[in-house]
Amino acid sequence: MLVPRLILFLLIAGRLGAWTLPAGWETQTPSPEQVATVLDAAGREGWAAVAPALRDGTMRAYGQGRADAAQAWLGVARWAKLLAEREDVFVPRWAAAINAAKVGHANMARRYLSPTTPLGAHLSRPLAQWLLADRKFTGKFFALLSPCDYLPKVLDTLDQLYAADPKRFQKYAQLALAIAVVYDVPPPPDWPHAQVSEAALPRRLPAPLEAFAFFIKSDESGQTLHKLAQLDAGTLKFVVDVAAPFSELLWSQEVITIPLKDLVKSYTTVSYRTDRLQSNQDMWPGATYDLPHIMGLGGICVDQAYFATETGKARGVPTLFFHGDGNDARHAWFGYLDGRNKWQLDAGRIEEENFVTGIARDPQTWANLTDHDLAFLTDGFRANPTYESSQFHAGIAALYLEMKNAAAALAAARQAVKFERRNEEAWEILLAALAATGNDAKAREAALREAATAFDRYPDLNAQYRRQIADSLRARGEVSAADEEERQIARRNQGSRSDLTTAQAALILKRAMATKTPAEQLQTYNQLIRQYGRDAGTGFYDAVTRPFVTKLAGDGHKPEARAALDQARLTLKPEIGSQLELEMNRLAATLN
Repeated sequence: MLVPRLILFLLIAGRLGAWTLPAGWETQTPSPEQVATVLDAAGREGWAAVAPALRDGTMRAYGQGRADAAQAWLGVARWAKLLAEREDVFVPRWAAAINAAKVGHANMARRYLSPTTPLGAHLSRPLAQWLLADRKFTGKFFALLSPCDYLPKVLDTLDQLYAADPKRFQKYAQLALAIAVVYDVPPPPDWPHAQVSEAALPRRLPAPLEAFAFFIKSDESGQTLHKLAQLDAGTLKFVVDVAAPFSELLWSQEVITIPLKDLVKSYTTVSYRTDRLQSNQDMWPGATYDLPHIMGLGGICVDQAYFATETGKARGVPTLFFHGDGNDARHAWFGYLDGRNKWQLDAGRIEEENFVTGIARDPQTWANLTDHDLAFLTDGFRANPTYESSQFHAGIAALYLEMKNAAAALAAARQAVKFERRNEEAWEILLAALAATGNDAKAREAALREAATAFDRYPDLNAQYRRQIADSLRARGEVSAADEEERQIARRNQGSRSDLTTAQAALILKRAMATKTPAEQLQTYNQLIRQYGRDAGTGFYDAVTRPFVTKLAGDGHKPEARAALDQARLTLKPEIGSQLELEMNRLAATLN
């Protein structure tokens, strides 16, 4: 009887090879003692030796139908895998993700160190014990995590905030997570908008500890309009991305006392400077860009939107800075989370200008938020238990893919989209699993149609999947069917979402420019602008007309370029004296 016990002891101690999860552990959710044992093993042998056993235990629990235990062990396995990765492996992959997302910028470091140490070296034992044991935080962490998050800094920040005050960290864990994923790299030089100089607005985020202390103190003293401990990190990241220093935020707490139900009024607290508009003075003229000066001097729409977003953040309100194109002009406004935890995205927007969609930044990655990102925020379905279940099955599917079990991955991904059809990540895993099983193009097209239907209420995602269908059809020679699929995208969004129609028109024209003569290109352009240009305004001009005219002129085809611009005047019908007419006039002058 002693021999098996000795073998079990040696296995746990890692002395007979790779560490294994003790038999039966996976049948129950991990206890604090079991988490401590995992940490002991990782401390002795490294996370790389522990991670495979945790993954395999998770999969055994899933296979046995023990969903609750599998979900709990999945969190531990995910942490083990993340902490096992060496920085010299992580950093090149992270850099590739930054390049793919096109979010690199001049304020980032020119070179990021990539030592051979694992990411786990950035966590202290006390924080690691808490992270592995807290299922709620773990679920939120991995649901929020982006390929563009610089994990060494994220983990360092979490560890720093935990060490400073473990009790407050546990209460405000989501606030800590929001700070960690936003403050991992510096903001870009044109954030939050480009119409103010670097000297007037330095574009620096505060120190993580200072930000954590400021927002907790504001919350505990009753200065915030939302209870920060009740919001998740995905929402709080729109609070902690402050561009104004704390001295100005404290001033704002004292002076701007507008209640949450009337927060839209903070926009017009800054009087509008029509003189700057008339003199075409887009840049802030002053030497400083602080909140008291903006309120005192007045400004144009970008200054009003900046003031509203920063004064909102000062009082714990998640806010978004928007800019967009209308029929005859460009504009800036803001969005905020109201008292019913619903996003209001039109504060300060000019309805008659027909701004189809607004552009706002995600402070976690500094990329532009997609339309469906904004729609998902307003719908709030990610807070539902069904989404959590969907995320669990998607995580299992990803592990099956990693283990080269494509059929099991496909089945788990099917479960994921069954629980929540709006889980975009689950659809992507499903499509990857389908490709790994060797299914033909028609099967993939059928799955893409399913995905497009699932996102019927989210036009940009629907169009994204339909474009993939068109690409697949074109790749297998079904050119007419592919063209019809693309025309359907344009027709479907005409009127309600002219930005998507415009994007599709630009894609069709780009293909014509690569294969047709200038005269044929002009013919295609004329068809597109007559069919899709009405009511598309500045957006169509920016995405289709201006680049097309500029390219024709640059290639020496000025008559065609002039004809294209003339057609734009006839179809877009800019108002006399509008921003769009002025830009058309300037472009016409270059052709002469």
